[in-house]
Amino acid sequence: MTAERGKVPVMAGAHVLHWNGKDVPDELRTLPAGTYVVEAVGETPELPQEVDEGLRRVVASLRTDQGRAIEQVRQTIDSILRR
Repeated sequence: MTAERGKVPVMAGAHVLHWNGKDVPDELRTLPAGTYVVEAVGETPELPQEVDEGLRRVVASLRTDQGRAIEQVRQTIDSILRR
């Protein structure tokens, strides 16, 4: 699941871009100045359909403010782990 930051898709804090091996990608031009680590990832594995659909539902609910605050999530996890 990716989020968009400007024109560059973001996955777990990593900027994802496609490079033809020659030209500087436009995606790099939209990034702020700074130090970056670039790593080739090859083919990205596809998520199982039920996982992808679940993530899409979660993102949709967060966009409509139906999510929980991080403290609520931590409390729930702590109560489950204490059982």
